[in-house]
Amino acid sequence: MNTQTMSSSSIFTASHPSPPSIFTTNRSSVLPSSSSTARTSDRFQEVERFASLIDKSKSVAHLLQIHASLLRRGLYHNPILNFKLQRSYAALGRLDCSVFVFNTFDEPNVFSFSAIIHSHVQSRLFDRAFGYYSQMLSCGVEPNAFTFSSVLKSCSLESGKVLHCQAIKLGLGSDLYVRTGLVDVYARGGDVVCARQLFDKMPERSLVSLTTMLTCYSKMGELDKARSLFEGMKERDVVCWNVMIGGYAQSGVPNESLKLFRRMLVAKAIPNEVTVLAVLSACGQLGALESGRWIHSYIENKGIQINVHVGTALIDMYSKCGSLEDARLVFDRIRDKDVVAWNSMIVGYAMHGFSQHALQLFEEMTETGHKPTDITFIGILSACGHGGLVEEGRSFFRLMRDKYGIEPKIEHYGCMVNLLGRAGHLEEAYGLVKNMTIAADPVLWGTLLGCCRLHVNIKLGEEIAKFLVDQKLANSGTYVLLSNMYAATGNWEGVAKMRTLMKEHGIEKEHGCSSIEVDNKVHEFVAGERKHPKSKEIYVMLNEINSWLKARGYTPQTDVVLHDLREEQKEQSLEVHSEKLAIAFGLISTKPGTTVKIVKNLRVCSDCHTVMKMISEITGRKIVMRDRNRFHHFEDGLCSCGDYW
Repeated sequence: MNTQTMSSSSIFTASHPSPPSIFTTNRSSVLPSSSSTARTSDRFQEVERFASLIDKSKSVAHLLQIHASLLRRGLYHNPILNFKLQRSYAALGRLDCSVFVFNTFDEPNVFSFSAIIHSHVQSRLFDRAFGYYSQMLSCGVEPNAFTFSSVLKSCSLESGKVLHCQAIKLGLGSDLYVRTGLVDVYARGGDVVCARQLFDKMPERSLVSLTTMLTCYSKMGELDKARSLFEGMKERDVVCWNVMIGGYAQSGVPNESLKLFRRMLVAKAIPNEVTVLAVLSACGQLGALESGRWIHSYIENKGIQINVHVGTALIDMYSKCGSLEDARLVFDRIRDKDVVAWNSMIVGYAMHGFSQHALQLFEEMTETGHKPTDITFIGILSACGHGGLVEEGRSFFRLMRDKYGIEPKIEHYGCMVNLLGRAGHLEEAYGLVKNMTIAADPVLWGTLLGCCRLHVNIKLGEEIAKFLVDQKLANSGTYVLLSNMYAATGNWEGVAKMRTLMKEHGIEKEHGCSSIEVDNKVHEFVAGERKHPKSKEIYVMLNEINSWLKARGYTPQTDVVLHDLREEQKEQSLEVHSEKLAIAFGLISTKPGTTVKIVKNLRVCSDCHTVMKMISEITGRKIVMRDRNRFHHFEDGLCSCGDYW
């Protein structure tokens, strides 16, 4: 048979004799006599030559040719060559061939078992890896440190504890690699105490063990401990930086994430795809468009591939930073878009209130053969909610289950409750919640309560609030929304009652905060802010804005002030809302005609919404504001939401 054309199937089905295994042959019986010395030497050189060929092999095709030659020369049971074949097949992505070679061993030793376990762990086939470990023990083969360091990566916390005992029994518990694997097991299982105890007792700490502990703290939200460990590290690789940058981004501390990224660049560490995904997420949370654009440029200049993952992160970042134009440009350039990329663009259109664009993109997506997911329908139903498209929303809600077999989750019900409630169909929304097949959470009840506040339905609002309090589901939003309803009708006694309840339950109202990015730096403001370095100039601009507004006939909407104050005090309270301070700072800090982008952590009030429309007309500037619910694009005295938000 020609070894150049031999296929893998022909190798694995070739018939050949079964000589005695080298593992079971008595060593003295195979010592060469003087007459066989030359043959033994030749055989030894042949094994060395094939071992070198296997090590240098860079393709599966070449490895198959070598394997075929081994079969022809009767070297198919040589333990060294088989071990090398087993490892090389796995390294080249042919785990099936690696398993075949492993199965040719009559009595696999610790090295072949460890290699097959390691290759399955690398392929994330954890159950099979652990199965081979069990087989290894049943064959009476004693694991070594490499075995443990590999199999521990496949363990749950419970099985890891068993292996911990075995490692100690075999005298391997203090091995650096074994202990690092054990720290990882306890860390992944959420047992920070045991992970730290093992870590503290390590006689020496490798970069891997430090990173493992760093990851443990980060995943458990203990960022202060993670940061302390990070700052004490003498050596840091890209993984360490990624753990900290990603940890801050995932824990809602995006500013710190960006600061660390800048430190990483100063330290000459080279970011990778994981880094940019975390940093883009941080930019999206902050609404830091200029920082996001700089990172996009950095990605392209450094040759980091804008694959579907990075592209989707860019779409998400640009959408959250208020630039749908940039998001769409990235979306159109992504080749081989997956459903996640489509979803990201649909959700982007939805959060900006461009409902028809979202629905059109849904049609394009399904026409290209992509099957919608539950995330797709969250985006579509959200788009319907922002556009007041009640009939379309009802239709999509049915389509999700009837055509695509997707059972509604709490998020889908939330979108429907918001859609129906904002459109005034409160009873239908309430009925939907009561008849759900899954338990409603406080967020869903809060959405319905918010709709009651919007339509000043005190009776239903009180009924819902009482239910939440009785079921111990009430949170700060419950009390605040009911308090706001009372305040809107002038029921100050009811407002006082809600505040008393909040105080008794130790609940604090979330304070409003607005941020704006200028010259790649994010500035944050709270109502009445006077600590900013440019506070004096900001208040001068506020006075100028007020004079513009009054000249245009503006009347402050004091009914949105939820405190029992005199009319004059209410007006003064409105003047220093955080978004007004942010817009004033934006106007004095940017060139005329520049778009001003603001991010607010709460829903924008109706008075500030009116003021933003008027400022956009007076200054000729476009203002983009992201509040808790959606985006508002103010331009020429109008808002993209059509005053429906």
